[in-house]
Amino acid sequence: MYEKTISRKTVFEGRILDVDVLEVELENGKRSVREIVQHGVAVAIIPHLPDGRFVFIRQFRKAMERICFEVVAGNCDPGEPEEVSAARELQEETGYVAQSLELLGPIFPSVGYCTERIDVFLAKVSEQGATAFDEDEHIEPIILTEAEMDEMIRNGEIEDAKTLAAWMLYKAKKG
Repeated sequence: MYEKTISRKTVFEGRILDVDVLEVELENGKRSVREIVQHGVAVAIIPHLPDGRFVFIRQFRKAMERICFEVVAGNCDPGEPEEVSAARELQEETGYVAQSLELLGPIFPSVGYCTERIDVFLAKVSEQGATAFDEDEHIEPIILTEAEMDEMIRNGEIEDAKTLAAWMLYKAKKG
């Protein structure tokens, strides 16, 4: 079940991703084409408050043309350790500072065509400070109990794959 790469051509270079077209040779000797989105490492964070509630965010997502409910997340800067990225994104998007960060595990959002890996962290947080959104972001932090989050999932209100996967990791390891 292995595919040998015969050729690779980058057909798009963007700010946060590139697109490569690969010609591959299958085990049976036949050739095929693969279109691969090249994306760096990202982080997702589930902030946990001392009272047991959790912090999530709402923001408009142009690809969906609507406001989406999500875990705190963002891309790692080149060479930036994932823990540093997680702490930075948490503070930027919510104003909370991580007292501790625990890696729950990695997720790969779409293995069929994308190289992106998202490392999911559980963050213990306390007092909220100032946010530092990117200039093109408008984010609203939302605080929920575990039961409220579970109910939103049951009701189909959470559609974001990284949020669903991150919550599943949390529930499997901590909840």
